[in-house]
Amino acid sequence: MQTEVILLAVLILFLFYIIFNAVRIVPEYERLVVLALGKYAGTRGPGITFIVPFLERARTVDLRERFLEIPRQTAISKDNTAIDIDFLVYYRIVNPKLSVLEVENVVQASLNIAATTLRAVIGDIELDDVLSKRESINDVLRVKLDEVTERWGLKVTRVEIREVDPPKLVQDAMNRQMSAERERRAAVTKAEGERQSAINVAEGEKQSAILRAEGERQSAILRAEGEQQAQVLLAKGRAEALEALFSQAKAIDEKTMMLQYLDALRAVGASDSTKFVVPMELTSLMSRFMNTMAAAGSGSSDGNANGSGSSSNGQPPKA
Repeated sequence: MQTEVILLAVLILFLFYIIFNAVRIVPEYERLVVLALGKYAGTRGPGITFIVPFLERARTVDLRERFLEIPRQTAISKDNTAIDIDFLVYYRIVNPKLSVLEVENVVQASLNIAATTLRAVIGDIELDDVLSKRESINDVLRVKLDEVTERWGLKVTRVEIREVDPPKLVQDAMNRQMSAERERRAAVTKAEGERQSAINVAEGEKQSAILRAEGERQSAILRAEGEQQAQVLLAKGRAEALEALFSQAKAIDEKTMMLQYLDALRAVGASDSTKFVVPMELTSLMSRFMNTMAAAGSGSSDGNANGSGSSSNGQPPKA
């Protein structure tokens, strides 16, 4: 009885083992490559998958994109310079069957081929290009790796060079070269700034001279116009004064003129000077004045005589 219980327990455990190994739940990002008695029996998944125990054997393949970190590799450039490079390789399995049947360990094989391909690619490029053209080197590495790994069902999606370390002597020379280049650029920038500053100053002086000349020209024009208007007004004033003088002079007779000359002579005689300048026309004017005075005196005598005669006629004289 006890033996039967043991056998029953063993049978139950065996059934559980068979069921556990026969039923697989495959995630969406995985596939099962099934070998039945050593032969390829298909790729199964995702979802619930049945595997025949003892007859079929399944290997799980991850289809997600993954990366390989390639350790630091020493490569010789085209100009015989040793360079230490490490980089990353991003890949994904596109054919699970080939990744299992065509290569023993697809990841390890890809790692080895990546290191070999890196040395081959760097050997065809000079040091300056290695340092300045990383993107193009990444593309070349990706294409070459993809050509090799394609037969393994593996697709290289991207290659990224993380760090490039040239020898110390080369680094020192590069630092000196960069310092000299920075100094050259600084000198060029300074010279360009000085040239632009001189151009701006000259342009400003030219504009200032133009504005100054324009202002002087406008000022001269306004000054000339003002002087012209002043002369016109002065001439008009003089003309009006002469017209007024002429109109007043028409009513002046020789007696008035003579009186003016006498006043002038009186003023001259009152001065302390011992020499006097007398106009020549004064003599003719004096003679005409004397004649006028004589004629006035004779006319007055005739009037008095006539007045007395009328009084003799018995008419009293007018007061």
